[in-house]
Amino acid sequence: MPHISVDSYYCKGCGLCVDVCPKAIMALNFGEISQKGYHPAYCSEQSECTACLSCAMMCPDVAITVER
Repeated sequence: MPHISVDSYYCKGCGLCVDVCPKAIMALNFGEISQKGYHPAYCSEQSECTACLSCAMMCPDVAITVER
């Protein structure tokens, strides 16, 4: 099963991964603020991930890792 991890230190909460996810399982965590002051992205449903890598390729800060 694929696993998506987001490094909240590098994520600036731009939302590009949220927009590009074909399964709509990426979201911004409005309950958390990173040490840089952003709401980091996260995968809301790891079991739904198809490991398409769209989120990781779209991330301008290389904050997303997808493991297959």
